[in-house]
Amino acid sequence: MKGIVLLSGGLDSSVCLAFARREMEVALCLTADYGQLAAAREIQAARSLAAHYGVPHRVVNLPFIKEVSDTALFGETRLPELSEQVLDDREVTDESARAVWVPNRNGVLINVAACFAEALDCAYLIAGFNREEGATFPDNTPGFVEAINTSLGYSTLRPVRLVSYTLHLDKAEIVNLGRRLGLPFELIWSCYRGEGEPCGTCESCLRLRRALKSV
Repeated sequence: MKGIVLLSGGLDSSVCLAFARREMEVALCLTADYGQLAAAREIQAARSLAAHYGVPHRVVNLPFIKEVSDTALFGETRLPELSEQVLDDREVTDESARAVWVPNRNGVLINVAACFAEALDCAYLIAGFNREEGATFPDNTPGFVEAINTSLGYSTLRPVRLVSYTLHLDKAEIVNLGRRLGLPFELIWSCYRGEGEPCGTCESCLRLRRALKSV
């Protein structure tokens, strides 16, 4: 079995890479630069993780995504600053999700990766989704994975299937899985910002910090 990992360098995709390396031959790790604030840090993290696991790494540039979006991930508007106390407040997290939503990002990235997968004779795409963020991001859900796989059944001549080893887990469970797999946590980057250190106030930082403290 061969697969391609969509690797942002964050917690979920990094754990999925570690898991996939035990399940199959990982032919390539793909990281997308679509103009996001954290692009350089994500690429650095993904490149380091791919090297750690001995997997080729490639960056795909998708500048048009920024051209058609005004999401806070590009710095066009202010990134929401939250606290751990509101992470389970659905009204607050819905608003945060809307602020950082990138139009059809995961749909685009998966279809780009499917091009590489079919060309490299890989049967699997691996992406890092999770149950916790699936509550506010519809493209992190089992329904999304099922729908994508139906679409890939038509759009790839050599069958390609999307899987996510973290799909049904929350962040704490993903941290636990990463520890069991020996993931080098010091290499990951989960912050929405691309500064010298994680900001500690964006939703992604807070979910990781809460998970690390809870296990």
